[in-house]
Amino acid sequence: MGKKKSSTPGEENLLLPTPPSQLPIVDTHTHVASTFEFYRGRYKEGKHVDVFDFVKTMYEGRKVDAIVDVWCEAPVRALWKEFAAAATEKERWGGMEYWFVMGEWLHDAKSYDDDVEKDILEAMAHPRCVGWGEMGLDYHYDNSPREIQQAVFTRQLKQAVRLGKPLTIHTREAEDDTERILKAEVPKDHQIHVHCFTDSPGFAKRLLDHFPNLYIGITGVITYATNADTSTVIRDMVSTSASTPIASPTSLRILLETDAPYMVPANLYDDLPAIRGKKLPVCHSAMVPWTAKFVADVANSTRIPLSDGAAETMSSPLEPWDADVVMRVARDNARKVYGV
Repeated sequence: MGKKKSSTPGEENLLLPTPPSQLPIVDTHTHVASTFEFYRGRYKEGKHVDVFDFVKTMYEGRKVDAIVDVWCEAPVRALWKEFAAAATEKERWGGMEYWFVMGEWLHDAKSYDDDVEKDILEAMAHPRCVGWGEMGLDYHYDNSPREIQQAVFTRQLKQAVRLGKPLTIHTREAEDDTERILKAEVPKDHQIHVHCFTDSPGFAKRLLDHFPNLYIGITGVITYATNADTSTVIRDMVSTSASTPIASPTSLRILLETDAPYMVPANLYDDLPAIRGKKLPVCHSAMVPWTAKFVADVANSTRIPLSDGAAETMSSPLEPWDADVVMRVARDNARKVYGV
């Protein structure tokens, strides 16, 4: 029998076609080490043998201006020190600015102890560390008992607030407890990034209303047919009325992210007809513009009733929503939250 044909597209497809926006990219939530490890796992004979070569090749000509790399394993991986040290030699990262956050992931909450916290606090003192996280609650998987998740979440929030560090929050199917703990422990004006938001639009609105410096993280998951809530959050942000028919891009309180190596934007495949029917096994930061395009399309779909009660018409922002508009406002928001 012949060898079974692989369903994994060739690694050359990771280099991507021309993006829908060519503005500089800031990926506010990625996992660089895991992304490279996923790549090596799916492409056993891949041409890239170290993470720096992989990043430089994937992002060459793609204007990946900066990333926020997320470290959240227990125990803390010492590899972060090598990555952060390389940030002073931008050519090692292909000219890209490297920043990072560190915390204890909710699934590992049962492993959180004084030694782990000591390692995180060491990282907090590094000039490339721009936040604490990801941390939070996940009741979908419940890999750690909920009471332990809540205790560890609270403990990390207290430390981050004490240090004045922006917060990178993961929350899934834990709306009431996440909201309660955040409101109890975090000052209203603190910088907060609720990463990869997939919960209810009502929950997003309550957080946005309470915390003026809170931003919603948008990943490729917004493009998935199984997820309607994240698109509704975007529509709510840019919603208009007959009395207020213009929505400013500044109403879009979002950050663009990948959560790489996960969640390749589904609309990317529209520009990859050669691999139709196959899926890329690895997401990476150069894919952000496709998420921006989808966000723009969602914003453009928002409709308002005419003042005379006639048929609906498309809302018109100050300029037409497109990937460039979304990229610009998300870039400004990244500066507000992380200073990058």
